[in-house]
This record gives sequence, C-alpha cells and structure tokens, in this order.
Amino acid sequence: MSSQEQEKQAQLLEYYRLAYEREREKNTALTARLADAQAQAQDLDFKLKRIKNNPIWKATGPLRAIMHWMIRMKDRIVRLGSPRGIARKLKSKMIEKKAMRLHGKASFPTREQRLAMEGTQFSRDITFSILVPLYNTPKKFLTEMIDSVREQTYGKWELCLADGSDAEHAYVGEICRRYAAEDKRVIYRKLQRNEGISGNTNECFRMATGEYIALFDHDDILHPSVLFAYMKAICEQDADYIYCDEATFKNGNIDHMITLHFKPDYAIDNLRANNYICHFSAFSRHLLEGTELFRSQYDGSQDHDMILRLTTRAKHVVHVPKLLYYWRSHKASVASDISAKLYCIESARGAVADHLRTCGMDHFEITSTRAFETIFRIRYQLTAYPKISILIANKDHYEDLSRCVSSILEKSSYENYEIIIVENNSNTREIRAYYEEIGQHPRVKIVTYEGAFNYSRINNYGASFAEGEFLLLLNNDTQVITVNWMEEMLMYGQRSDVGAVGAKLYYEDKTIQHAGIVLGLGAHRTAGHTHYKVNIENVGYMGRLCYAQDVSAVTGACLLVRREWFEKLGGLDESFAVALNDVDFCLRLRELGLLNVFTPFAELYHFESKSRGLDDSAERASRYDEESARFREKWKAVLEAGDPYYNPNFSLDRSDFSLRI
Repeated sequence: MSSQEQEKQAQLLEYYRLAYEREREKNTALTARLADAQAQAQDLDFKLKRIKNNPIWKATGPLRAIMHWMIRMKDRIVRLGSPRGIARKLKSKMIEKKAMRLHGKASFPTREQRLAMEGTQFSRDITFSILVPLYNTPKKFLTEMIDSVREQTYGKWELCLADGSDAEHAYVGEICRRYAAEDKRVIYRKLQRNEGISGNTNECFRMATGEYIALFDHDDILHPSVLFAYMKAICEQDADYIYCDEATFKNGNIDHMITLHFKPDYAIDNLRANNYICHFSAFSRHLLEGTELFRSQYDGSQDHDMILRLTTRAKHVVHVPKLLYYWRSHKASVASDISAKLYCIESARGAVADHLRTCGMDHFEITSTRAFETIFRIRYQLTAYPKISILIANKDHYEDLSRCVSSILEKSSYENYEIIIVENNSNTREIRAYYEEIGQHPRVKIVTYEGAFNYSRINNYGASFAEGEFLLLLNNDTQVITVNWMEEMLMYGQRSDVGAVGAKLYYEDKTIQHAGIVLGLGAHRTAGHTHYKVNIENVGYMGRLCYAQDVSAVTGACLLVRREWFEKLGGLDESFAVALNDVDFCLRLRELGLLNVFTPFAELYHFESKSRGLDDSAERASRYDEESARFREKWKAVLEAGDPYYNPNFSLDRSDFSLRI
C-alpha cells in the first residue's frame, strides 16, 4: 500500500472515529434529556400530590376532609408503628423546640464566662477587620448590628463601615459617626455614590488593617463569642478560613428562629452545589493576594464566588460547629425570599461555572433543583467511556437476581460494561437454570466462589475476573430506576480526587434506604444511613437529598470505585464478612486523601440485604455485634473525632437530623 493510500485510509479512520464520537455525544445528551424527563415526571407527580393535599382543595367538602384525615392518621400509624409512636414523634418535636431555644440568647456567655474570655492570652496577636457595606439600613437593624460587634468577648477588632446610603437616609451616617466617636475601633466612611454590594464591600476592605478579614451583613447579628471562637481556631488549628453555623430569625428577636443551619465541615462538592458556608466567613488577608475580594459581575452571589475562590486557596478551612451568626429575615432580605433578589440565581450559577472552569473542568451543565433555586445539580461531561465491571454476589434468590440483571440490561444507557455474577453455594434448580440462560449473554460472566458466605471475600474474588477500569459493587436485590445511573456515578468517579461513589436507593414503598452514611450513627455507634425511611418526595435537611455531596461513606449495595484504588487497598477487608466492610473500605479511601461522593441522581430500588447467606437472626445479630466491636476498635480515633460531614449538634440516635439535647 502506497503512502498516499495509507494517508487516505488514516484520514478515513479519523473521519469515522470523529463521527462515532459525535454520535456518542448525541446519545449521551439524549440520555441526559431522557433522565431529565423522568425527573420532571417525578417532580410533576410531587406537585400534583401537593395540590391534592392543599387545604383549599380539602375544604370542598367536610366528608373529603374527614377522609383525608383518616388516611393521614392511618399512614402515620403505619409509619410510626403505633399511637405510642405518634406520641414519641410529638415529644421529639417538643424537645426540638427546646433545643432551638438553647442556641439563642441562652447560649450567650455569663458574666463570669465573659471575664474569662476577655482575659484569655492567645499565642498569636490577631486583629479582625469586620467589613459591613451599608445602604439605607433601618435604624434598629444598624444599631443592633454595631452593638453585637461591640459586645464581642475578643476585643481586637475593627468595624469598617462603608456607607452608600442616599440623602433620605442621612441618619445612617449620623448613627455611625456617633459610634465612631465613642469607640475608635469603629471606622466609618461615607461613599460618594452607591457602588452596590461588591463595590461597597471592596471600599470597606480598603479601610481594613487587620490580619483577618470578616464579612458581616448590615442587618444581621453576631453571637458575642464568635470572634473568640475564631481566634481559638486560628491559634489551635492554624485556620486561614473559618466559618460557623447560623440561624435565620424573625420579629427582631434572635430567639424567634425560623431555621437553624448546622453545617458540615469543608466539603467541596457541597459548596459547588450550594453555598452552605455563607455566614460568618473570616479569613487570612494573605488569601486575597493577587485576587479581588468581591467581583461586581457576581453581585447577589458575590459571597459564593468569593468563598469558592478563597477556600480553594486555603490550607486549613475550619468549621466552628456552633450557632454564632443570626441572619435577620425581613421583607427585602434574601433570607426571607430568594425572589426578592432574582439576580442572585444567575449570579450564583455564573460563580460556580467560573470556579469549575478555573479547576480545569469544561462542558458542564448547572441547573436549579426542586429544593431551592440556588441549590444546583451539576452535570459533568464524561472525559472517557471506560469499561465498568458490575460485581453481583449471589446465592439462590432467582427472582431478585433476574430482576436486577434484567433492569441493568434493559434500562442502562451506558454501553461499556460487563456483569460478573459471583455464585456462592446456591441450591435451587431455578437459579442453576437461570445461570445457564443468562450466562449466554455477551455482557454476563458467571464465576463460582466455594466457601462460607463472606461478602468481602466474594467481591474480592469477583474483582479478580474483572476487565473494567471501574468496579461497581451491586447487591442482587437492587433494581435500576434512572437509565443513566452509571453515567451519573461515573461523572464523579472519573475525577482523580474521588474514591467511592454511591447512589440514592429506595425501598419498595419509595422511602429512602440510602442517601449517604454517617459515622457513629445508630445504636451500635458504628455507622448509619441518613434520611432513613424518608419519603421519596422529601427534599431532606436543607435540601441535601437534592444535590451531590461529599460523605464519609456510601453503601456497598451500589458502590462505584476506580479499580486502581480497589487494588491499592487490597479490596474489601475480609475480616468484615457481612457488615461494615463498605464503610471500612470508604474510610480507607479517605485515608488516601480521596473524597467519597453520594449522588441523588443515580436511583435504584434496594429490597434490602438478600445477598447475605445467614438465615438465622440470632446468628446474624451475633455476627453484627462482633464486627461492630472490631470496627469501633479499628476506627476508634476517627469515630471519636466525629463525622466531618455531619454536624455534632445532631443526634446520633436518629437519622433525620434531629438536634442533640
């Protein structure tokens, strides 16, 4: 073949390769649209149910109201188990209200505590520059804001006030000048014109001389101990970016809380989807070198933009898990209604997009979720289409396995995968016949593991036959719901900083079985599932069932991991034969510096634990107790430190984010 012919052939091959890539991208886009259509159908179903439960609709007839009441009572009894269960739920709500009150003025330091804090000698000499842009601030809001700074138990601060108020609100300047005359730490400047949130805050920064910068809204209130707590974080943990928990209050009284936002520690995937850090940010001035504080093109979500940029630069982002910031809800505030500032939504989307591009990501899609307009779903483009090896351990259970395998083969839009069924001591004729039948499928491989049931050992054995670059551990009692479930998991698994990826799993009654795992949760104080048995329509605590997020662990019932990481760790720990092997594996991934991610956009049914070979409940309980004790001993230090993605103010006895008393 001449060189000219070879060149033509090479060009033809390249043409077909590019055509194939284009078609694959089209298919991926169509698959995403199909998944969106399914999600929209679920959302419409959710809205329809909400309309049907609307009080106006119920009021169309007394009989209908009674009927609905009876149905609701029946459902509550079924869900809670008995009338006694309902009483426990009501008692729990009362306890919750009591807990809320404890985080208001009751948490302020006593006179003795204040004297002790004020007399504390720290190892570093730090001044906080608190930046507050003013614009037509109501008198009461202004004075309460300034007073909350002056009442701080740590006294090395300066309050930088840049005033863009109009002539009709000249009292703003009068009040500020009076405070500045009384306290030299209050620094006031009247601006020639209003520069907007970003411009006014940047003017505040030009006034600042402190080593740490703190951002404070003109109508909110600080806890008296917040700067003291931040100073401790700086001196004890070398923190260069700090934030705390916050509450929204109404009627001018911080004890009248609408919401209490208890946050996780720093979690990049959470932050990309949702500005959960928000208030009250303080950071080392060094983080601003070579960059701006606020960028005017992101007005309305300028803080989200800033937080993404600075936390990415920071060496030690520290979360102080205490409610130390009070966000006032009033008519014109975003805390009251996001529609008060609709431009916030587009600004937030733009800030996230800029951050992702800065991190080297391209061709992503950012859309709002049903939880909230500024809580985002981010769909990343797949950078490759590697082979995924799906490992399914099985003993008998023909109906479960056939349903699982059929759902994969019939529903999955991802094409490059294989299914490896690891047979373990089956006895029934029907499962043998099924193996004969399904084993003929080109995607399915059946291997036999002989020996007592050991989930870890069986999966490790199955992995030795895998050809894929990724392994997907899957229980035989699962069933695919979303057609692009593998793509949704792979878009996170393909990242070099991600270890395991988990899916959102439902019971047959459409309540949640898995939405991420929390360390220490449950009676055994090992690990437990959050939002357990919550209805499919629920958005979760602060919308957490609606966006992808970092978690300590995900369930092995549906777990995607790069084969490289699996082999580096030597697979699952075989000393955990039945329970906690998945959590142990995820914690070992975390030790490698990798993130574990839960995505709610890969959905499956999980009919629960039919892969297990134990039939005797007493034996199962004994085995679980033994493995729990081993787990607590192995991960003692980690458990004592607490789950970084689960706020310590939450109870470990419940999975519904109830407050700890």
